[in-house]
Order: sequence, then C-alpha cells, then structure tokens
Amino acid sequence: MNITSAKYANEENNTIVIVVEGYGNMFVPPDPENTDYVEIMRQVDAGELTIEAADE
Repeated sequence: MNITSAKYANEENNTIVIVVEGYGNMFVPPDPENTDYVEIMRQVDAGELTIEAADE
C-alpha cells in the first residue's frame, strides 16, 4: 500500500485520514485488528511515514 500522507482527523486521535496512491482518501480507526492500521504503524515504525497532528 503506497500511503502518501497520514493525518489524525481530530484531536482525540480516533481516526487517521490517509491518502493512498491510486485510491484517494481513506479513514482508518486506530484498531490493531484493522489491516490498514497495522500497515500504517509498520510504516511509521520503519520511519517511512509520519502521522501529522489534527488541525485545531
């Protein structure tokens, strides 16, 4: 999955908005059983992706 950006949707950090190349925006809950969330965190841990803070 080629995630081009990631950002929390709100200050509660209960949703991550990601942009996936060739797909568009996806809204991903921080759930360790969600395969998209697992991939986001793999990329974060590998230093390949940073999740931006939500707009205030």
